[in-house]
Amino acid sequence: MAWQDTGAIPEAVLRGPRCRNGYPPALGYGRSSVRGRRRCLALLRQSSLRCRVCCWEMTSKRKLLGRLVPCRCFRGEEEIVSVLDYSHCGLQQVPKEVFNFERTLEELYLDANQIEELPKQLFSCQALRKLSIPDNDLSSLPPGIASLGNLRELDISKNGIQDFPENIKCCKCLTIIEASVNPVSKLPDGFTQLLNLTQLYLNDAFLEFLPANFGRLVKLRILELRENHLKTLPKSMHKLTQLERLDLGNNEFSELPEVLEQIQNLKELWMDNNSLQVLPGSIGKLKQLVYLDVSKNRIETVDLDISGCEGLEDLLLSSNMLQQLPDSIGLLKRLTTLKVDDNQLTILPNAIGNLSLLEEFDCSCNELEALPSTIGYLHNLRTLAVDENFLPELPREIGSCKNVTVMSLRSNKLEFLPDEIGQMQKLRVLNLSDNRLKNLPFTFTKLKELAALWLSDNQSKALIPLQTEAHPETKQRVLTNYMFPQQPRSDEDFQSDSDSFNPTLWEEQRQQRMTVAFEFEDKKEEEENPGKVKVEINLKRYPTPYPEDLKNMVKSVQNLVAKPGHGARPEGTVPTAPSDVGTKDKYEHKWPLAPKEISVEDAFGHPASEMRIGELRPSLPETPLYPPKLVLLGKDKKGFLRLLQRARKNGLAADHG
Repeated sequence: MAWQDTGAIPEAVLRGPRCRNGYPPALGYGRSSVRGRRRCLALLRQSSLRCRVCCWEMTSKRKLLGRLVPCRCFRGEEEIVSVLDYSHCGLQQVPKEVFNFERTLEELYLDANQIEELPKQLFSCQALRKLSIPDNDLSSLPPGIASLGNLRELDISKNGIQDFPENIKCCKCLTIIEASVNPVSKLPDGFTQLLNLTQLYLNDAFLEFLPANFGRLVKLRILELRENHLKTLPKSMHKLTQLERLDLGNNEFSELPEVLEQIQNLKELWMDNNSLQVLPGSIGKLKQLVYLDVSKNRIETVDLDISGCEGLEDLLLSSNMLQQLPDSIGLLKRLTTLKVDDNQLTILPNAIGNLSLLEEFDCSCNELEALPSTIGYLHNLRTLAVDENFLPELPREIGSCKNVTVMSLRSNKLEFLPDEIGQMQKLRVLNLSDNRLKNLPFTFTKLKELAALWLSDNQSKALIPLQTEAHPETKQRVLTNYMFPQQPRSDEDFQSDSDSFNPTLWEEQRQQRMTVAFEFEDKKEEEENPGKVKVEINLKRYPTPYPEDLKNMVKSVQNLVAKPGHGARPEGTVPTAPSDVGTKDKYEHKWPLAPKEISVEDAFGHPASEMRIGELRPSLPETPLYPPKLVLLGKDKKGFLRLLQRARKNGLAADHG
């Protein structure tokens, strides 16, 4: 197969497989090395399995000469193609050229295409060891996959696969399965016969439970089940003695599963975004635990036995309901990261000074009125965040934290800073905005590496020049500029994203921003006819809801559908008046509705049992829920009728009473 140099590499070369020599087609126009090593590209032909290779040699800096030379594959041996990559090619089906190498193909990449089904011929590739088809349009995994007895890695993530075939148990060599972002609702019993499985990723699926004999997968080292609907774990999981990473974040656990304390080799545990209320002492039995994330739960207390996690290095307790930390937290000698922000802490234990290896400490968004003086023992501290608390001052021992590079003290009640802060000479970023400082200590001049000093939220530059002046009372030298003294902003109510939806508060906010004023009378007409009837119309506008509001609305409607008293209305019955409806059956909608009560069937046009979430979208042509009010101010009925006709012409339904 000969071709001429047209300034571009042929498509067959770019997308073709590797030849026996092992040179991938992505080499393109390769420049020869000094030793004259030849680079060759495989050229495919549909009628032959032999390839010819174009060898390019750089003969001069200005001219490129090419000639065709036989490849090593022309020595009478069969061509061996082991890897094919068709990623991001916009394919709608598996290329037929793949099946020409069913005896030798070991790795096949079909990532990010539009393939809807896998052909039967694909499962004749007995040597296939890795099959990667993520981000496609697959709706099922064919039972023919059982024929791939040598398959070791399978990636089917980001598809529409709802379940695994039962005979997937025949893929005995499987070690890695990536099936995240699929609507998988359950795992077949045959799945637990994949005894060589070491990594399983099933994030963002619809799993509600795991098979009872899930513990048969004794070789599992990594198990990720984030964003499912799991509430419990099977007791057989205590057999997973080799499990090192377990991700159960974004599920529906109300308590820490008891079986976890028996997985002794566990090193990383994610339990964030659940409904845990207590961090039990059983967690202390995980001696090998290095990383623990239980943020965004409802934890009120941390058991003293957490000190048993001797190897713990990262502890994340953010966004809970903690009011205090146990003194035993000071026994976590290897802790390097501690995050307790967004809680209800009023005090920090003195034992926190025992965390000599701590590098990052975040206690922002709490109710702290003081920092313990033992914080000065944190000599390895690099990042300190104490934003949005009630600190009136800092302990003088803060100056001993000489390795801190970033410190944020935003939104406190600081009136002065200690002189010892000048000892923190590695400080590069310091945030002091929204406090009550009148000046800065003169020792700030020692902070030679300071690159950003924030004194206000709307500060235009990272560093504002400071000038020296004498303190009016102590006569000591201090630093100041035009931003001092700081003016604390008025207290505002910040609602966290994790707060539950409050319909009353939302309605008040909506009322404040939904009124739109229009003038229906021109000034000229008012001047010409001063006694003319004036019409006042209040037009109502509904703002677009935020995604969180929509989620709450959908959840509320789903709860309504689940109630037995809110089923479909039988034919021939007359809907009850609002006054006849019992108090227990009334539903307080979170979205503005008309004054009368609306049933699910009336609102969506069909029985509640057949309601779909997609139909919750409001239709485009829609009558205003709040009709405009017309207020008659004069006795000129003709003028009033003319204005009424104009309002109706503009598409407004007016009720003149």
